[in-house]
Amino acid sequence: MDAPLIEMRNIEKHFGPVIALGGVSIDVHAGEVHCLLGDNGAGKSTFIKTMSGVHKPSAGTILFEGKEMNFNSPRDAMEAGIATVYQDLAMIPLMSVTRNFWMGNEPIKKFGPIRVMDFARANSVTMEEMKKMGINLREPGQAVGTLSGGERQTVAIARAVYFGAKLLILDEPTSALGVRQTSNVLANVDKVRKQGIGVVFITHNVRHAMAVGDRFTVLNRGKTLGTAARGDITPEELQDMMAGGQEMATLESSLGGTV
Repeated sequence: MDAPLIEMRNIEKHFGPVIALGGVSIDVHAGEVHCLLGDNGAGKSTFIKTMSGVHKPSAGTILFEGKEMNFNSPRDAMEAGIATVYQDLAMIPLMSVTRNFWMGNEPIKKFGPIRVMDFARANSVTMEEMKKMGINLREPGQAVGTLSGGERQTVAIARAVYFGAKLLILDEPTSALGVRQTSNVLANVDKVRKQGIGVVFITHNVRHAMAVGDRFTVLNRGKTLGTAARGDITPEELQDMMAGGQEMATLESSLGGTV
């Protein structure tokens, strides 16, 4: 197998006396979906913020494409090729899909000393990129707020891919979606993988992880409980790891069956 796209080695993050991460290691290959699972408070959000330059690790090493990285900001991570799609999506509902797609990267036309946004190109690219992801917009001027949650996720994913992401971090992308929207987002994650982009898929939903994941790492209280490849672990075993094993067995016993 090729060298990992990103390696996080023994990552620690302390907030004063609180140890949010106690030595977490994970690696992700190009064209792989690596699912990071864990309950609330497991350390998933802190870990991805360390991976994406929001937090500097208190200890540990980050290697990206074989080079040691020392991100001082999310922009440093973005310039390296790491894009993060958070749950809040960082979109402005009243603005058009095109404006949200190009935010901060607007194509410019010059008329002498005058510089204006090249809306013809922006609209054309937006429609084309969304179509590739299975979304047929009525028009590029459509307000993002009129889209479904799944469609907004798709705008964010398409934007990251178009602007050259090598590693895409998705923070609970299916947590607030219905069945059909979830299915569409998972299908788009598969499309991204097939383009050779590495994906870190953060979730607490085992079914969604098993639908797209190549490997699975479980976090619990800031530590890694283990990593398993597709085919080496069942959904029940994954759920059991997330719940802490013994706690799950006790609950199943009290309910008289499988949870």
